[in-house]
Amino acid sequence: MTKERSKSVWAAGAVVWRPGTSGSTAPEDVEIAVVHRPRYDDWTIPKGKGESGETLIDTAVREIAEETGQHVVLGRHLGDVHYDVESGRKHVRYWSARGDDGVFAADDEVDELRWLTVEKARKTLSYELDRQILHEFTRLPADLHTLLLVRHAKAGRRSAYKGDDRLRPLDALGRTQASALVPLLLAFGAQRIHSADRVRCEQTLEPLRAHLDVECHSEPDLSEEVYRADPTAAQRRIRELASEMPDTLAVCSQGKVIPPLMEWWAEQDGVTLPKASNRKGSVWVCSLHDGRLVAADHIASPLPSG
Repeated sequence: MTKERSKSVWAAGAVVWRPGTSGSTAPEDVEIAVVHRPRYDDWTIPKGKGESGETLIDTAVREIAEETGQHVVLGRHLGDVHYDVESGRKHVRYWSARGDDGVFAADDEVDELRWLTVEKARKTLSYELDRQILHEFTRLPADLHTLLLVRHAKAGRRSAYKGDDRLRPLDALGRTQASALVPLLLAFGAQRIHSADRVRCEQTLEPLRAHLDVECHSEPDLSEEVYRADPTAAQRRIRELASEMPDTLAVCSQGKVIPPLMEWWAEQDGVTLPKASNRKGSVWVCSLHDGRLVAADHIASPLPSG
């Protein structure tokens, strides 16, 4: 009789890349990090299981640092893989991630790191599922630009607030979400802060603004009232922000702006969006090439799921 498999385990990792020896970031020229695990005598993409209190983004960044010495900046979501292990069902989420000049240190879990061309990495990897993720990585340019579009955190009920709604602040859960957004947005390389001119939007990115010690740029065209009157202003502005390279922007707006704005943007640039809940504190990771949207991933919450 087949043993019942009831336990579900999540892990996370990334295709870690760096420019090739010529400095090129073309997919055929970049170098990919693959690691050898002596316990299994296999070659894999860096990944590992989540720990209590972590999001999968936290897990990916931590595991990559532990296995490769690289302190990465995450990029686009490459996909999830699922397979059976002895204890149940394992799920692994992968991103693209740009490496730095970190130093590898061998240990009992990973005893060798190799930087290989995509073709050599494909031949070296031990598992077909890893090769599928690598294939998805090569579908688009490696060196994409990221814009992070954030829905403001929880701010209580509009009907219960007795003042000017533009001044409605975050509630206790919203402040927790705002703090949790800091490591999430930093993992994707956030450098600049832009916000609709609403207190709850500004407060959502305030912990990140304080961490970065930068100015918060006001974006009145991204408020619900302006969007309702003239959506083309928001559409024009998001295009302008998407073209402001090389900085990674964190942009906060409202719940009646983000879904239609993303739908318009995706339709304009021919991208299929994943399903999205549009919860407060959620984030769209928008991957851009020459100002054009080429991929988008939705993160439903900055908080750990369990």
